[in-house]
Amino acid sequence: MTDVDSGRDDRRLAWLYAIAGIVGLVAAAVLLIEKVALLEDPSYVPSCSINPILSCGSIMRTSQAEAFGFPNPLLGVAAFPIVVTTGVALLAGATLRRWYWRGLLVGTIAGVAFVHWLIFQSLYRIGALCPYCMVVWVVTIAIFWYTALRMATTSVALTRGPIGPAVRLAREYHGVILTVWYLAIAVLIARRFWDYWSTVLS
Repeated sequence: MTDVDSGRDDRRLAWLYAIAGIVGLVAAAVLLIEKVALLEDPSYVPSCSINPILSCGSIMRTSQAEAFGFPNPLLGVAAFPIVVTTGVALLAGATLRRWYWRGLLVGTIAGVAFVHWLIFQSLYRIGALCPYCMVVWVVTIAIFWYTALRMATTSVALTRGPIGPAVRLAREYHGVILTVWYLAIAVLIARRFWDYWSTVLS
């Protein structure tokens, strides 16, 4: 990959960080506000509790909603500003050191792993979905995917090593891979709650 290609990709990544980071931050902040309101008034019905399946309230009352002993949205409120700041810095022309990119990758790996744990818990343990949480799922997956892809395509050891062809293929079909990822989650959701969806649609 040429320096021109790398610069163009970093600018696109910067916009992704800025926009997805803001979207994720807003979703996490709203979730936190709703959680506080629920703590203050146990009878409070969150705005994202729409029906028996799309029900933030059902999820907020579970132990999974405080996986580390505090409300999960606090993680997003703390992490997404870092993503937004990174995007703004790149748009302003900043050149980030390799150690920063590695730290960002580690953070996004942790984030996407936690998101998939939450997806599993929502589908197969709690049996409900949180619309704001799903927004966080979407942006976290995208942030992780393009951070990992950026790290892979700028690594000489990877691009010229045995997995070089796989890295180049991932870069060429990055959008397709991400779309398939989202569709796989959508299929799991549809199958898990098919009985309810079919009743609503009939």
